[in-house]
Amino acid sequence: MNPFNNSYLLKIILAMLSLGIPEYLYSQTTSYGSKPQFLFTDFNMSQVKMKYSQVNTTFMNYNTVTERMVFIKGNKYFDLTNYQMVDTIYLNDRVFIPVGKVYYEVLLSGPVSLFVQHKGKLCGKPAAYGRTSDVSSNYYLSSINTTEGMINVPLPPDYIVKLTTIYWIRKDNGWFDFTNEKQFLKLFPEKVAQLRNFIKENRLKIDKPEHLKKLVDYYNSLVVK
Repeated sequence: MNPFNNSYLLKIILAMLSLGIPEYLYSQTTSYGSKPQFLFTDFNMSQVKMKYSQVNTTFMNYNTVTERMVFIKGNKYFDLTNYQMVDTIYLNDRVFIPVGKVYYEVLLSGPVSLFVQHKGKLCGKPAAYGRTSDVSSNYYLSSINTTEGMINVPLPPDYIVKLTTIYWIRKDNGWFDFTNEKQFLKLFPEKVAQLRNFIKENRLKIDKPEHLKKLVDYYNSLVVK
């Protein structure tokens, strides 16, 4: 029996992804083919604005499972670990900011700002008749730089990444997440009637980012004179 079966590999991956050791530098071996852990299909030239105003450019992507920004150096993928020094990242014509050790995408800035968190979850991919899919794969999800060297952990072929989008409101220096219209309106008790009418008149859906941007922009117009 092969001790490195898919179940064993998954345990290794999940354990490594849960490590809260900021001084460690994580990397991934580059390879061809799809990498579902990343938000974008390709790595693109990005700008990293630091808090002391310096701007760096590099090819980057976003790993939704680790929720870390990843850049290419040589033939390896490395996590951007100095998140505490980062102000803003401009990636694929979209804007990201560090929130703790992860990054949120900025959808709208204003008196009330709107963000989205792209969060991936590693899970098994079922095949026909209850069996596990055996789709081939040669890419890597994560690895860790140890005293023994760089350990690359391959993503088992019968696992996929399920992406969840979590919307966040920032107001009065606080962060508030929501998943439906009721939770959203609860954040703005003083303007519930106007917001509810605006949603109805414009047929807005809370789970659509463009609709949310329009709604939050409308709220900002009500409070800014």
